[in-house]
Amino acid sequence: MMPEDIILKPVLTEKGYDGIADKRYTFTVARSANKTQIKIAVEQMFGVKVADVNTVTCPGKLKRMGRNAGYTPKTKKAIVTLREDSKAIEHFNSLS
Repeated sequence: MMPEDIILKPVLTEKGYDGIADKRYTFTVARSANKTQIKIAVEQMFGVKVADVNTVTCPGKLKRMGRNAGYTPKTKKAIVTLREDSKAIEHFNSLS
């Protein structure tokens, strides 16, 4: 898999903004990706050194429209912590 196939998009929430100062970034990733693949993809895409990767699989929510019901897609998030000696990701500099 290419790094662009693993890292889908950043998660921009209040909790995500709080982690930027500590060099902790949150991304939506492919559900089939493991922690090692996520680490390599972030290092290749942004040119940084990754210290730790935590993942969480989020189940889909039940949504109803009248009597019809269905679920939103399942997603997987990765919280990536960079090393102390690593540079910050430039994309997030203006957000913190």
